[in-house]
Amino acid sequence: MTDSEPLFVYKLIPSTAPVREPLPERLPVSEIDEKSGFVHLSTAFQVPNTLQFFFKDDPLVYLLRIPYSKIAVDVKWENPEGTVCGPRPKEGLFPHLYNGLKLGKDEVESVAIWKNDEGWEKALAQAKPWLLY
Repeated sequence: MTDSEPLFVYKLIPSTAPVREPLPERLPVSEIDEKSGFVHLSTAFQVPNTLQFFFKDDPLVYLLRIPYSKIAVDVKWENPEGTVCGPRPKEGLFPHLYNGLKLGKDEVESVAIWKNDEGWEKALAQAKPWLLY
């Protein structure tokens, strides 16, 4: 883990909510984001555990890569429930986007589709050049 700001943060989306290209102005809001009032994001370091914890049984996920500089003004670094703030990413703090639940073509730089081939290890190994902090 590092104290520097990330180049990118990531939004994982399950196969049940396919991401179509071209991306719209605003993607549909997930139930967890709607309930929380913010968009849950992960750093490159957090993606593997997010996959294992929330997407272990999904056949594939859509991974949105978001340049941090585009959204930094609206990001708070908090625990997963959004209750503890911090000025820099630390272990256990996640980037949460507080911009009215807007995530779409203006925020997202690229989209990857990862397949769960008997675990996420193969997808993670192949994605190392794309999954950047």
